[in-house]
Amino acid sequence: MNIVRSYSNWRRFRETCNELNRLSQRELSDLGISRADIPSIARQASR
Repeated sequence: MNIVRSYSNWRRFRETCNELNRLSQRELSDLGISRADIPSIARQASR
């Protein structure tokens, strides 16, 4: 089951990164997020 969980977490990470990267700089700014923060935020969301 570890493989399935790892794959699921990875997919959630990628989906979160993709969604946040689609936002404009203005939208990210409104949320208080910089582009450099996206991987860290996505990692936290995928756990």
